[in-house]
Amino acid sequence: MDKAELFARFAAKDPRALARALTLVEAGHPWGAELLKAHRGQGSAKVVGLTGSPGAGKSTLTDRLIEESRKRGEKVAVLAVDPSSPFTGGAILGDRIRMMRHHQDPQVFIRSLASRGALGGLAGATVAALALLEAFGFDRIYVETVGVGQSEVDIARVADTTLLVLTPAAGDAVQAFKAGVMEIADVFAVNKFDLPGGERLILELKSALELSPPRPGGWLPPIYPVVATTGQGVEALFEGLEAHHAHLVRHGLLEKHRLERARFEVESVIQEWGRRRTQEKGGQALIQAVAQGKLTPEEAALRLLAPVAE
Repeated sequence: MDKAELFARFAAKDPRALARALTLVEAGHPWGAELLKAHRGQGSAKVVGLTGSPGAGKSTLTDRLIEESRKRGEKVAVLAVDPSSPFTGGAILGDRIRMMRHHQDPQVFIRSLASRGALGGLAGATVAALALLEAFGFDRIYVETVGVGQSEVDIARVADTTLLVLTPAAGDAVQAFKAGVMEIADVFAVNKFDLPGGERLILELKSALELSPPRPGGWLPPIYPVVATTGQGVEALFEGLEAHHAHLVRHGLLEKHRLERARFEVESVIQEWGRRRTQEKGGQALIQAVAQGKLTPEEAALRLLAPVAE
């Protein structure tokens, strides 16, 4: 489809146009940038970020949360940020496979994005994709990160509510505390609670939370035991997500979240520009100069980004 048709079909809420627009945004195509500029700031979706170590059951839990959202008549989108192949840059699409039972529901849209080496567990195009999904009229958007451990705190800068998924007998409480994820989670889910060690993990979380700094507006992060495979505890967890969103609205914190999301997007663009410049011929020469001690990293970075600023 040409640009005029794409814009018209997107405005008419055509899912195929949305899919095409997301592809253009992820590729950095000018049409995608124009579409974003025309529609940014529209919509008011509730954005929930799910983070946690690989194998914690984030995808299965997301599947259950989609179900709860649909019970309430919500139009739902999911951005599943998959690990990238280091060779092709493509996503594995494993998360989409786990949510296949919703693929025939016209009110559910699931999209996988390749992380492409993003350190925070998020693809560089995640925030831009969020803006398009909001403009498309989704009521709730779930963003599931790759689960890369200590660098995954970026999700808190993108989502309104950050859900940390942990499992028993995996040392998750200690690791989460060390990684700083404990401090950014708004809601905790202890998944696979039917396994031994669930109660102990909840006690460890409560102890760790006592050492965490106070949250905005005095929010106290709740902890929910769940078994995503059976749906046990998921309804209560969903109500906890709703309670946190109500807290943000009540204390006027949503606007602050949206500003931080925009800041994260700008920083991601700068990071991507820098990464591309280092791989160009001129950038490689500057890297060589740093390795030889002829330039400091700061001097090389300023030279790399100077053409962009101009």
